[in-house]
Amino acid sequence: MISIDISTNKKVYFASDQHLGAPTKEKSFPREKKFLRWLNAIEKDAEAIILLGDLFDFWFEYKTVVPKGFVRVLGKLAQLRDDGIPIYFFVGNHDLWMRDYFETELNIPVFHTPQEFKIGNQLFLIGHGDGLGPNDLGYKRMKKVFTFPLFKWLFRWLHPDLGVKLGQYMSVKNKMISGDEDFKFLGEEKEWLVQYCKRKLETKHYDYFVFGHRHLPLDIQLNEQSKYFNLGDWVTYFTYGIYNESDFSLVTYE
Repeated sequence: MISIDISTNKKVYFASDQHLGAPTKEKSFPREKKFLRWLNAIEKDAEAIILLGDLFDFWFEYKTVVPKGFVRVLGKLAQLRDDGIPIYFFVGNHDLWMRDYFETELNIPVFHTPQEFKIGNQLFLIGHGDGLGPNDLGYKRMKKVFTFPLFKWLFRWLHPDLGVKLGQYMSVKNKMISGDEDFKFLGEEKEWLVQYCKRKLETKHYDYFVFGHRHLPLDIQLNEQSKYFNLGDWVTYFTYGIYNESDFSLVTYE
């Protein structure tokens, strides 16, 4: 479990699903600059920053090569870490091929599965959210293929110019930024992450569940003591989460 103590007038910030680079670098650039302005705005009172995945619309790390671009955001994250602000990163379904670049170059720990955080005196379960809960069997099978060591080894043998271009094409082609279903609430019985959270509560108490992936900002009371939040995205909603030791809230960045 990771513990974060919150100092007076400090906050923990959460953001997810920026999908930088999609659908093209040119169209993504204004969103990248907006996200960078947000990082500049929160550094004055950030106790910690937790990024819940899909920061990039496609990411693959070769042993000596990473995708071109995003230097402004990467540089800002490096500066925030150098200034002593802890940053935690969860891989999403678009950047699941992240290896150790963030850890070795930026000193940012990377997680591939949901993790427990003790923030102040509250217990959180935090993750990207892909492949959790019942159903979505097609994606779960696809994820097993993409994360299988032999598949990653074979893909790594593609020249980076070809591999990255192919990955970017597949990412956009498969509507993995945001489909029509992301714009409406499906009801608690059909929201797989809601069902996942409720099942987790059968065996252990959590005060807050915080996930991304869904792209739709959600604030759902699971029982008298537990809530589930989905952070939305930085493609359509530009929403993020704030926790200040007394309350968690979703906020829109204008």
